[in-house]
Amino acid sequence: MTEAMLPLCLLVAVLHLSVHSLAQTDHHTDQHETTDPQKQHSHQGDPLESCQRIVPSNTDFAFQFYRQAASREPPKNVFFSPVSISAALALLALGSRGSSQTQVLEGLAFNLSSIQKEEIHGGFSQLLLLLSRPGSQVQLSMGSTLFMDKRLKPMKTFLKDIQKLYRGKAVSTSFQNSTEAKKEINDYVKNKTRGNINQILEDLDPNTLMVIVNYIYFKAYWEDPFNIEGTHKDYFHVNAKTSVEVEMMVRDGFYKAHSDRRLSCKVVQIPYKGDVAALFILPNKGKMKQLEHALTKDTVSKWERSLRRWRMELHIPKLSISGTYDLKRILMNMGVTDVFSEWADLSGITGNPDMKVSKATHKALLKIHENGTEAAAVSSADFLPHSVPPIVKFNHPFLLLIVDQYTQSILFMGKIVDPTEK
Repeated sequence: MTEAMLPLCLLVAVLHLSVHSLAQTDHHTDQHETTDPQKQHSHQGDPLESCQRIVPSNTDFAFQFYRQAASREPPKNVFFSPVSISAALALLALGSRGSSQTQVLEGLAFNLSSIQKEEIHGGFSQLLLLLSRPGSQVQLSMGSTLFMDKRLKPMKTFLKDIQKLYRGKAVSTSFQNSTEAKKEINDYVKNKTRGNINQILEDLDPNTLMVIVNYIYFKAYWEDPFNIEGTHKDYFHVNAKTSVEVEMMVRDGFYKAHSDRRLSCKVVQIPYKGDVAALFILPNKGKMKQLEHALTKDTVSKWERSLRRWRMELHIPKLSISGTYDLKRILMNMGVTDVFSEWADLSGITGNPDMKVSKATHKALLKIHENGTEAAAVSSADFLPHSVPPIVKFNHPFLLLIVDQYTQSILFMGKIVDPTEK
C-alpha cells in the first residue's frame, strides 16, 4: 500500500539556565508564589474556548518569529514549530516574576491589559490537551521536561503547575558531570523524537543548573496519497543563478486552492487524514519578499476563506530539511532581554532569583515523502474528466504552514529555499 506522508515533524526547544550563586538555592518554600494557575483553572469550561483565547497571539508570535528567522542573507531554509516554542516560553514565564515574566509574555505577543496571566497558562493547558486528543488519525505528542541540577530545590507549587498545565516533569541531574548530563538529555530527546533527533546538545556548560526541553513529534498521512510511480527527477530553481535536481512528487486531483492576485501567489491546501492540513504558498518568481512582509494572521484567514476546490496537476518536491535556531538571539531582538541577563527573576522556580537563561536552542526536522508499495497509490475519491488540468508546480522557493484545524494552531511553519539542503 502506497501512502504519501509527512511522517516526521520534530521540534526541540532547549533552554539552559545558569545561576549567579548557589548560596540560596535552598529557598523552596512557596511564599513567593503570588498566583496559582492550577487553582485558577480547576473549574474551566469549554476547553476549545479556553485555548482560543491564546491562539491569535500564538499566531502573531509565529509570524514575528518567522521574520526574525528568515532575515538571514542569502536566504536559507526556515523550519520551526511556533506552538512548541510558545509552550516552552510560557512554561518559563510560569517560573518568572516581575519584568522577566512580563517581557516573556509580551514577547509571545500577549497584550497583558486584555488577558490575564492565569488565562494564558490555562489556555496552554487546554491547547496541549486538545492537540493530543484521542481518536485523531494524526500522531502528535508534545511535552516538556526540566532537567534540574541536584543542588536545586524546586518549589512544590511550580512542580505541580508544570505537570498540570504543561504536561511537564522535572528530572534531577548532575550537571557537574557535564558529559553524562549531555548524554542523558540527548538520549531523552532521541527517545521522544523516535530516534530522529540524535544530538540536540553539542556542548553543555558545567555551570548549567537547569535545561528546559520541549519536544513535539508529528506524523500524518496525506488524505489523498501521491502515486509513487509518478515521482520523477526535476529541477528546483533556488534563485536566478542556481537550480538543483530534486525528486518531484506528482498528483492529478482536486485540491482547495486560491490565487491571490494582490500578493502574486498561489495557495494550495493539502489535507492529512485527521484535522490537520498543510498550506503550500507559492509566490510568483521575485515576489517572496513581498509575500513575507504581508504574512499575518489576517492574510492567512483571508486565504482560508477564499479556498475553492479545483482540479490540478500538483508537483511538490520530496523534502528532508531541518532548522536549528539560537532562540536567545531571536528573542532578544523581539524585546525579551531580562531573562538572559543579570536582571533575570526566575524565583518562581526555586525561590532563588539568582538564576538566568544562559542558552536557548531550537531544532526542528521535516520529512515529506512517499512510503510503501504501489497498490493503493491513486485515490479513488476523485473521478477525473479527460481534459488536461492546470499544472501547479512548486519548483522555486515557497512557504509552508501546517495547521491543526480543530484549534486553528500553527504546528509548523517554514520556507523551502533549497529542498536538497539538509
